[in-house]
Amino acid sequence: MSDATALDHADAMIEKAWGQPITELEQAAAREPVEDPLLRAAMRTREHLTVLDNSAVVLQSRLHALTRPGRVPAFYELDRITDTAGSLRTAYAEASTALKAIRTLATARRHTLAADDLAAERVRAATARTAPSRPLGLAADRPAPPVPAAPVLGATNRR
Repeated sequence: MSDATALDHADAMIEKAWGQPITELEQAAAREPVEDPLLRAAMRTREHLTVLDNSAVVLQSRLHALTRPGRVPAFYELDRITDTAGSLRTAYAEASTALKAIRTLATARRHTLAADDLAAERVRAATARTAPSRPLGLAADRPAPPVPAAPVLGATNRR
């Protein structure tokens, strides 16, 4: 089993999705106004995952201290062991949920970029179809006729 934590996996996913190191992304996510709401959501979820990761480390070390080999726990420590184990399982479950949320945000980022590329391609195609190379109805070798002058209003009613 690897020593990589959920936070390490989250960092790798975020860096891959946004193509920048975490330190730069943290600065970009903190800017106002929000330039990339998906990035901000991913970084906030990462902050929560950091807290959960630290909590899991503390709970795991406490559980190891209470159940180390060669030590028989006292009767009153059984509740502490059970509570710590339950809290550790909860921290792992919350970390897994946060990791899934970050994975969903990274996937949404990928789909957003693909949709933007598709929309830009559609705009280019539509522009190429609708932009005429010359005014409609005119021969290519003749210039457009001059625009007639607008009549002056009220000129016919003068005496």
